[in-house]
Amino acid sequence: MKNIKVLGTGCSKCKTTYNNVLEALKQLNMQAEVIKIEDIEEMMKYNVLTTPVLMIDEVVKVKGRVADIAEIKQFLIN
Repeated sequence: MKNIKVLGTGCSKCKTTYNNVLEALKQLNMQAEVIKIEDIEEMMKYNVLTTPVLMIDEVVKVKGRVADIAEIKQFLIN
């Protein structure tokens, strides 16, 4: 099972990224552990400065912009 993390302070871009992840999983009929990290000190542990950040299995896939549903689906099936 994939582990997905969305790092962000709770801004609209971060919420959109999180919702896009959920929609991509739904469209693929795929299960994953999805964690939303909004605590700044927790985010600092990942050494990222721009949000939102999309991580899949501890690898940063997108940072500083919203990942769209089609893009997330590609990350999940590859």
